[in-house]
Amino acid sequence: MQYIGYGLLWLFLAYSFLGWVLETAAAAVKQKKFVNRGMINGPFCIIYGTAAVLMSIGLHEVTGIWLFFGSVIYAVSLEWIAGHWIEKYYHERWWDYSGIRPNLDGYICLPMSLLWGVLGFFCVRWGNRILIRLFDMLPVLLRNILIWALVIALAVDVLATYILLTGKSGRLDRWEAADNRFEQVSARLGKWISAQVEKRIHNAYHVVEQMELEEVFGTFAEGCGFYKVVWLFFAGAFLGDITETIFCRITAGVWMSRSSVVWGPFSIVWGLAIALVTAMLYKYRNRSDGFLFLAGTFLGGAYEYFCSVFTEMVFGTVFWDYSEIPFNLGGRINLLYCFFWGIAAVVWFKCCYPFISRMIERLPVIFGKVATWALILFMCCNITVSCMALARYGERQEGVPAKESWQVWTDAHFEDARVERIYPNAILVE
Repeated sequence: MQYIGYGLLWLFLAYSFLGWVLETAAAAVKQKKFVNRGMINGPFCIIYGTAAVLMSIGLHEVTGIWLFFGSVIYAVSLEWIAGHWIEKYYHERWWDYSGIRPNLDGYICLPMSLLWGVLGFFCVRWGNRILIRLFDMLPVLLRNILIWALVIALAVDVLATYILLTGKSGRLDRWEAADNRFEQVSARLGKWISAQVEKRIHNAYHVVEQMELEEVFGTFAEGCGFYKVVWLFFAGAFLGDITETIFCRITAGVWMSRSSVVWGPFSIVWGLAIALVTAMLYKYRNRSDGFLFLAGTFLGGAYEYFCSVFTEMVFGTVFWDYSEIPFNLGGRINLLYCFFWGIAAVVWFKCCYPFISRMIERLPVIFGKVATWALILFMCCNITVSCMALARYGERQEGVPAKESWQVWTDAHFEDARVERIYPNAILVE
């Protein structure tokens, strides 16, 4: 079953709350007292909600053992990313599996990974259906008001928590007052919060490690920070488009567009893949080829499957279909191409990344930052226009006339022939 709109928001909020209950209960059993396990003042663990939404979108078609393995991959990937993100930006470690073997950096371990797989399996298989039925029992107006009230409250809570932790505001007194109001409301609901945010974090996790912030001067995008990842995205999007174009020429004997957007030779799938795999595996770039191959195989397969489901849900279009290739899963991924992802990971880190990274770091600091934001603005516009072109293409196939100004503009600039030339393999899904 596919979930969109308010349904996804409801699942996110529900699983965030249930994750908070699970974490708090486990901590209470272990420490013999109430402990708030949430990152923010409200009773929510947003990592659980995010994982549930990703699984609900990416794994709703999968059953059996594949659903279990898919849940493991999505959950541990998110846990690994969140752990390193928290460590990088808050300079703290909020959980540590170093005492459990085998583990990776202490952020993920085999026993917990299997547990996340079981939980994900039950959530996607049965939990979503139960929660959606409960949601549908509410009157439409009431559930819409409830969703928006919770989303706004959660957004304010997250923002207040971030500002108080970082101190990045000239009006900390106002944010502290708002934070205190959340504390008062949560206290009436049964001690769903602890005291101040920083004190709660340190008391709840007991494994906080203070880290020194490394100051970088004189070199643009050193390491694997925001600016480096953005430039790697564009490099990967360009190289991926060129690679696929040449591959199609060799295998199919024709030149065809492999771009994901209407302006420029950019493959968003490849760009995101390069950016994500570099961010996730940067610390392991010097590990063995076998390690990088296995990591690239599993992560690449999960990523490609999610992209296939996402584009079909959003655009109603299938951009690739491997149904005729042996060992495929729903036509979305196949074993051979998963191996290609693994090979690509090895080639990227051992051959391409060092050279491209050095080229990026040679850019002047001011120019590099200005160019980065210019490229981001360009790609945002490019993606927006591409979505408009695909949306109107689907509408025209259904005979929907152009009434709105954006529809008229899109029809004038992106007629069917041009869209089919840009996306030659796109198949509309009924």
